[in-house]
Amino acid sequence: MMNFAATLRENPVFPHVAEAARRLGVETYVVGGWVRDLLLKRPCKDIDFVCVGSGIALAQTLADQLPGHVPLNVFKNFGTAMLRWDEWELEFVGARKESYRSESRKPIVEDGTLEDDQQRRDFTINALAISLNEATFGDLIDPFDGVGDLKRKMIRTPLDPDITFSDDPLRMMRAIRFASQLNFDIHPDTFDALRTNAARLDIVSQERIIGELNKIILSPTPSYGFKLLYHAGLLERIFPELIELAGVETVDGKGHKDNFYHTLQVLDNVAEVSDDLWLRWAALMHDIAKPATKRFDKRAGWTFHGHEDLGTRMVPKLFRRMKLPMNEHMKFVQKLVRLHLRPIALVKDEVTDSAIRRLIVDADEALDALMQLCRADITSKNPQRVRRHLQNFNKVEKRILEVEETDRLRNFQPAVTGEHIMQTFGLPPSRQVGELKSELREAILEGHIKNTFADGYPFLLKLGEQRGLPVQKQLPDPQA
Repeated sequence: MMNFAATLRENPVFPHVAEAARRLGVETYVVGGWVRDLLLKRPCKDIDFVCVGSGIALAQTLADQLPGHVPLNVFKNFGTAMLRWDEWELEFVGARKESYRSESRKPIVEDGTLEDDQQRRDFTINALAISLNEATFGDLIDPFDGVGDLKRKMIRTPLDPDITFSDDPLRMMRAIRFASQLNFDIHPDTFDALRTNAARLDIVSQERIIGELNKIILSPTPSYGFKLLYHAGLLERIFPELIELAGVETVDGKGHKDNFYHTLQVLDNVAEVSDDLWLRWAALMHDIAKPATKRFDKRAGWTFHGHEDLGTRMVPKLFRRMKLPMNEHMKFVQKLVRLHLRPIALVKDEVTDSAIRRLIVDADEALDALMQLCRADITSKNPQRVRRHLQNFNKVEKRILEVEETDRLRNFQPAVTGEHIMQTFGLPPSRQVGELKSELREAILEGHIKNTFADGYPFLLKLGEQRGLPVQKQLPDPQA
């Protein structure tokens, strides 16, 4: 039997919990993710404890004996309590057994033994426990060969997977999430049960599904998780628009790339350079409108004209349906979907500085993320072709940096504002003010004037003169 007494004593949390359990006279164990990650040599700051008795009473006893004031959060309806101490988040629950009704993933809970508690766990690798009891302190309790599954890199349910997933269908998302995070396989019987029970996912709230999906997106190689979702029949229930990208159509011997697998490759490419969840969502959605815009032309072959514009309109609808945040994150993804073709188009030698200025201004604070997405979007089975496109893209990035350095257009704000226009010509807020602002902006982006008050204000006065607008008040240069 494996024993981790020495490891437990190195961390002050466990002796404190063991002492609180001894004072209460309850069997207590550390269970689940912390034990799994200990064996995988992964850091983990969240520690779950199970006791054969009241988890709330154990947590209260611990909070009373810890040095200083340690606030305790009690959730009576669930029989759990949680406290933070130093860098650790500790959660306590009494051992329990569960039964389920078909219409809900919320269990009927009864008091139980450690064995009952381990049986209700989702996967063998999460059903591991270590004793904190005096006679067996540090002993590993592994009734379902979770250690073996860790060595085999296998996700498997402790009991019949059909029952496990039917009872709590969110566990299907968790199975794929753990496989994707840990780069584990899913046991064949467990995977078959995913396919059999896929429709049960419909009783799970969208918020819980997205919580797991985001963790899959943030895993080291997210395409693995999405391929599992696809083949298990879960992706069509979560994100059917992504599945519509799958497949290759051929006409007159001309085929297009499989945009589903292309999208997953772009997602993986982004994951190699960024942990930004919303940049990864942009990778998932950048070509989402290709199925709706796909056309075949005998001369041009397959085209997807306007997919960036339609995709931009689709993003808010998808975010709303999937219960993703309708805030600046959605707008960031929307912006990247709208602009993702623009940098590639700048590869041509005859592209003007004004086109580059417009891209910098339109992308604004999302420019760096946009460039990461566009670089990731260069995929091909031909490595030489990828290398050639990346070399061209390097030239684009260099030109963008040169223009940015010269014109400082990031977070673009015209030096001559709408307020200046209204004061100069005595105008109220109106369409005329908006038109003058637009002409100033165009002059700056075309390189006719610099974005300074000294250049912009005389240009404004000329525009006013052309429109027959008398100057009501000549403004001084605020920088003079």
